Amino acid sequence: MIFFATAAKGTEGAVRDELREHRFRGVRATRGGVAFEGPLGEGYRACLVLRTPVRVLLELSTFEAPTGDALYAGVRAIEWEHAVSTQTTIAVRATCRSSALTHSQFIALKTKDAIVDRLRDRFGERPNVDPEDPDVAVFLHLVKDEATVYVDLGGRPLHLRGYRKEAGPAPLKETLAACLVALSGWDRRADFLDPMCGSGTIAIEAAARAARLAPGLSAPPFGFTRWASFDEESRREWDAQVERARASVVPPAERPIVRASDRDPLVLAAAKVNAARAGVDVVLARQSIDKVPDPGDAWVVLNPPYGERLELDRDDAARAGRALASMRRAHRAVLAGSPAVLESIPLRPSKLLTIMNGDLECRFALYAPAR
Repeated sequence: MIFFATAAKGTEGAVRDELREHRFRGVRATRGGVAFEGPLGEGYRACLVLRTPVRVLLELSTFEAPTGDALYAGVRAIEWEHAVSTQTTIAVRATCRSSALTHSQFIALKTKDAIVDRLRDRFGERPNVDPEDPDVAVFLHLVKDEATVYVDLGGRPLHLRGYRKEAGPAPLKETLAACLVALSGWDRRADFLDPMCGSGTIAIEAAARAARLAPGLSAPPFGFTRWASFDEESRREWDAQVERARASVVPPAERPIVRASDRDPLVLAAAKVNAARAGVDVVLARQSIDKVPDPGDAWVVLNPPYGERLELDRDDAARAGRALASMRRAHRAVLAGSPAVLESIPLRPSKLLTIMNGDLECRFALYAPAR
């Protein structure tokens, strides 16, 4: 089977490298994510162990769809019975680009009609639609009149790990935080620090990555567990994967120290709750960034307030920039949503990446240790 791990723009490399690290097969990065191959159980495993993708999709079919009738016929020809029954709910999302069909809502409606008509003809009843929490989430991408149909194995975005019940005013999605940790180049041996941690997402993702703590262990049940084809054999395979993931967790004594600090006591309290719920150890301290002790050879990764979020005033930004510059032995990585963030750091980045944080285009600047 062919799977597709979707990625936030600019993070495809992190997703590709994580898939290879976990020994998935046929890994190849492309626009918007990374494809890989294997039996259905590999899709289950991807949902369980991967930290960086937005979703894990299973490709069902690709066909030409220059008209509404062709789209309907192509979708209806798919064997939906493996996932959908009259007792399951569905939802359809569609995107289109450079095609004769130009309205995504029409495309989604045609797709939904084809699915429910096939099931009604087969079983005498049609499944219900649930746009909020469907058992089977269907995605259709139409590009240059070629339709590709996917189902979402997770049933929801994978950033919903289950541990973050408390959040600051502008939280970073867990999957993007995991990508920042990976793209920083952290070796998982040196200590790690987020000196502007907010509700702790970056530090928690770093600690979980170092512990090899599979994110799916604490997540709500995945969508595939509600598919029509998820039988006793599938359940046994899934349970075995969960046990293997639990057995691979690194003991606490063998993990690096992960630290996080912030000057706001309320977000620090949220970070403490979130870290405990995630099952990781993060050393928390109430400190402004200019009061943080020199972290030495650690990796420092942070997402300072900016732009449409809670932008620092000029003096605070200057103090933060000087503090980062003073951490001369550290590897530093900063996600900046506005040029003012990087302008406040009196250093030249050794590497500058463009990453989308939702709809906001950001720069991820990496600063090498002083030689």
